[in-house]
Amino acid sequence: MKAYIDVIFNLPVSRHFTYVLPDRLTAEPGQRVQAPFGSRKLTGYIVGIRSDPPAGCARIREIERIIDPSRVFDEKLLDLAHWVSTMYMCSPGEALAAMLPGGKKEKDPDYCLTDEGEWGTKKYELAPQQISAIGDICSHREGAFYLHGVTGSGKTDVYIRTAEHVLGGGRDVIYLVPEISLTHQVSEILLRRFGDAVAIVHSGLTPSQRLNEWMRILSGRARFVVGARSAVFAPVSRLGLIIVDEEHEGAYKSSSTPRYHARQVAMHRCTSEKALLIMGSATPSLEAYYRMKEGKLSSILLPERLSGGRMPAIEIVDMKHEKGPLSGELIEEIKKTHDEGRQTILFLNRRGFAYYFHCRSCGYEMKCKHCSVSLTFHKQRGEMVCHYCGYKTRPVEVCPECKSLDVGYSGFGTEKIEEEMKLIFPDLIVRRIDTDAVRKKRVLRTILSDFRQGKIDVLLGTQMVAKGLNFPKVKLVGIISADTALNLPDFRASERTFSLIVQVSGRAGRSHPDGKVIVQTIRPDSEAIRMAVSMRCEEYYETELDARRELEFPPFVRLIRIVFRGKDMRKTRAAAKALYSVLDNEISEFAEILGPAECPISIISANYRYQLIFRSREFGRLHRVVKKTFLSYKTATGVYCEIDVDPVSLL
Repeated sequence: MKAYIDVIFNLPVSRHFTYVLPDRLTAEPGQRVQAPFGSRKLTGYIVGIRSDPPAGCARIREIERIIDPSRVFDEKLLDLAHWVSTMYMCSPGEALAAMLPGGKKEKDPDYCLTDEGEWGTKKYELAPQQISAIGDICSHREGAFYLHGVTGSGKTDVYIRTAEHVLGGGRDVIYLVPEISLTHQVSEILLRRFGDAVAIVHSGLTPSQRLNEWMRILSGRARFVVGARSAVFAPVSRLGLIIVDEEHEGAYKSSSTPRYHARQVAMHRCTSEKALLIMGSATPSLEAYYRMKEGKLSSILLPERLSGGRMPAIEIVDMKHEKGPLSGELIEEIKKTHDEGRQTILFLNRRGFAYYFHCRSCGYEMKCKHCSVSLTFHKQRGEMVCHYCGYKTRPVEVCPECKSLDVGYSGFGTEKIEEEMKLIFPDLIVRRIDTDAVRKKRVLRTILSDFRQGKIDVLLGTQMVAKGLNFPKVKLVGIISADTALNLPDFRASERTFSLIVQVSGRAGRSHPDGKVIVQTIRPDSEAIRMAVSMRCEEYYETELDARRELEFPPFVRLIRIVFRGKDMRKTRAAAKALYSVLDNEISEFAEILGPAECPISIISANYRYQLIFRSREFGRLHRVVKKTFLSYKTATGVYCEIDVDPVSLL
């Protein structure tokens, strides 16, 4: 008797396709197969097995082979994929593909342990606030908790001791961090403590390495999973705890289909599998803060710094009166810090040498030919680069418009600051870490190791130096341009600025009570900057909540964003208007549509971009109507739709 299998693919098609299973093969749901699809051969996922063919099928094709000797998705993960598909309005195949990018040949992951782990194998004495937090959490078998602790308050210790308790009870743990660079640090601590029970999952692994780790977890050989965003899908069989460290970070939100948020997936998994959830940050997202305030999330405070540190002294410098990118105060403090045998971290959230090329005669700006953004000058590479589509071109010395020689660069990035530092402090060892500087394998880990050992005087970088790093000898932190994010047309700009200042400031004075932070800005009167500098966290959150309530933005409403993109501006705009006209009457009673309008970044990769933003207090109702219409909506040829449920950025 023939057997038939239902297969789904990583395609935007919300249905399964039926194939014949060759007589020589056996299969089960959750295995991957290679199957003909039109003229192509695609990897698909078995979601069902049947003995009868679907009605009305004249010819059913055979699959070519079964890829896996056993299933890679169990029933819980297939159910989770269905939830992701429903919640984020993608196909089930796209949801499964996000969980496990394909891999063929298995290979051992390439780990490299350094000798600088903060923990090693020694168990440190816990402070009373940590003991209390661990006791509170471990007295529960399920539920959601938030560790709201200042930087340096020992949140990592609480995570690991709680994880030990859960593992000792026979259940498994997933530990999420927002960035791959933090995965390396945490994994070194955990590998020393838990050995082969630890599996590491993040997008920096090759597909083969990732598959190898996936199968170790699925088999039960690895019970403690650490990784970035996608590790939330790890196939642990007895989930007992998910940790979401630095919960506020935007990196937990996927920027491609399915646009899931790891925090939301973690909350769903813990609820459905009756597990514990611990989130933590010194600067909770406004959504998390509001849930704590409303009593929907159990808050555990860690108000004191440990290891002899105190919160640093913070000073604002108004850069409107300064000539260069480094203020006189910052230069003086760097010198003083070095003379004391201590270290400095400089933060600037902009890479490259300069980000704005213009002609002083006619006002010409050099923009990307494919995007509506300025090109960034990378001096070391000798290129003008678009950070959105990757377009590159050579710098020019003559204005392309008026042929004037009076041209130049404005603004500055990490490359420019590195050059300035070497001119001002030729005797200091300065290292830069950003995505340009650490392209080669192991460069980041080598630099961080050297900095920890005191071989580097000044560490300069972008987001990579802003979070999670703990270096005892750091006395000074300089935030080169604190208002970068404030210029973005996004309702979260203030929240991001506040969080960044608090987080970066937290790198100073972690082991000594004399840390100092200098915050350079051209907007010293900004509320977000002033409150961050004076560490008035609760006051900031309450002020921002009042503003969001007045303007009707999250957490008081939920948003759904649909972006239309295409090479033809009129067709793209028309597609947005057409969907607006379909939905406007259906949702007008309980929701509002903003748009259709150009996206703030109106062109990316030569595609025009228009958006509709839906907002409502009745999210379930809005979600049902938009999903039903969106999944059946057909755009004109050449126009593509991208849907984002609960967007974290509106650019």
